[in-house]
Amino acid sequence: MNAEPVPLARTSSDLQAEAAFKDWVRRLIKGAAELHALDTGQVDAIVDPATGTAILLPEAQAALRGAVVTRENVRERNRIGAARRSVHTKASRIHAMVQAAAANSLLATLPAKDQERLLAGADLVKLTYGEVLYEPGEQMQHVYFPVDCLVSLLTVVDGRRALEVGLVGREGMVGSRVVLGINTASVRGLVQGTGMAMRMKSARFLREFRRSSAMQRALFRFTDALMIQVTQTAACNRFHTVAARLARWLLMTRDRLPPGNFHLTHEFLADMLGVRRVGVTSAASALQRRKVIRYQRGTITILDQQGLEDSCCSCYQHVKLMELEAATRSNNPMTSTR
Repeated sequence: MNAEPVPLARTSSDLQAEAAFKDWVRRLIKGAAELHALDTGQVDAIVDPATGTAILLPEAQAALRGAVVTRENVRERNRIGAARRSVHTKASRIHAMVQAAAANSLLATLPAKDQERLLAGADLVKLTYGEVLYEPGEQMQHVYFPVDCLVSLLTVVDGRRALEVGLVGREGMVGSRVVLGINTASVRGLVQGTGMAMRMKSARFLREFRRSSAMQRALFRFTDALMIQVTQTAACNRFHTVAARLARWLLMTRDRLPPGNFHLTHEFLADMLGVRRVGVTSAASALQRRKVIRYQRGTITILDQQGLEDSCCSCYQHVKLMELEAATRSNNPMTSTR
């Protein structure tokens, strides 16, 4: 039978050093419970408040700035901390999603239960200027509900030239073609103004669309307004001057991007309006001479909204009236179809 191990003898200096150390530790500890934990070997470590250095005790592992923490407390605090962070993160996400839904006119008209189901399957994403969401013929994997961004719908000609036929901002949705059972895009979706949008998988959105009569009514009205915008834009591009068309385009953009400042190049504007760069330069210069806009280093600032409306063709007011009527019908249940 093996003999029990004999403890190493400790010298008088060792005992004195240990006593001095324990006395120093006790001066850092204020509570009776913590002193009891120290004396019973439950303390993990102590932090020197003067240096911030953690000093391990023989029977312990960790302490936080002079406050004693036992092993059980550490595990419990970690668990509670993780739970609180999870709840805070979830609450922050829900709050951001609700705020975003309220900013999008189409989503804001939905009953709370329909909106909740949509939000459960959506993500809040940032769309960046120049980002292409779809190309003609591509699968539309997602649909988008702009919050404070702007998306141009462009018809592509000969695989190279593109002409803007529609604008979608916080009043509607990008990718509504999926409700017709068509999963491919017919136009290019180009982000024209950086901002946030609610993004949802097309298949998930289609399921929610089919079960929500309120969503169906809201989307049909938006689609009708968008079709009016597209047809009016086509007529405007054919019959009105470049300056009038530029004024219309700036006003439509301003309605969807309230600050009224746009960072745009002549080349980009030429593509939007379907004209040569020299035509855009001439039109922008004319508006600037009238002190309606300021165009400097690629940034257009609207100085005189009424002056810009006076410089615009009738297409802007016609499209705006149709959009307001659609919004009014969506907010008035007496006008809803059954």
